[in-house]
Amino acid sequence: MTQLRKPSKAEIQAAYNSEVPDIIGPDLKVLFCGINASIYSAAVGHHFARPGNRLWKTLHQAGFTDHCLDPTEDRTLLDAGYGMTNIVARATARADELTPAELLQGYQELTAKVSKFRPQWLAILGITAYRVAFQQRRAQIGRQTERLGDTQLWVLPNPSGLNAHYQLPDLVNVYGELLQTLAAPQP
Repeated sequence: MTQLRKPSKAEIQAAYNSEVPDIIGPDLKVLFCGINASIYSAAVGHHFARPGNRLWKTLHQAGFTDHCLDPTEDRTLLDAGYGMTNIVARATARADELTPAELLQGYQELTAKVSKFRPQWLAILGITAYRVAFQQRRAQIGRQTERLGDTQLWVLPNPSGLNAHYQLPDLVNVYGELLQTLAAPQP
């Protein structure tokens, strides 16, 4: 495993508006979808790479991965049938820098990706962004009744360390509910 290289402050600032490549392929079990990449993640080229982000711990402790992945291992998710993308491609320091129009445009682009790659589940990591981008103002965390084509939707809490509403054990429980649903026999 390669350890993540810590970028300089200048590299981080230079990553504003750049992108982190999708980790995607056909017929995934779950396509995890962040709001947008942090400038830290864009600087190093890996999803959820910012120190303090709890995604990798959450995925491991919830049972999605057999060990706690380092962000440099993000592409190995494909081996387990998982992928990563974002609603909005451009990196920012904070998700609240995105406009509602960007989230709506991101929804259109995300819909095209889902149509092309056909994941079983699309898991949106952030309720507020989901409500705006998908125009579902009353949505709650968990399984959604709406679909994108044949793809089922699940909304999960944002794993950012800035999300004080959910501590790590809470994240693990909520993410684990999605994994339990994946493991259950489908009608």
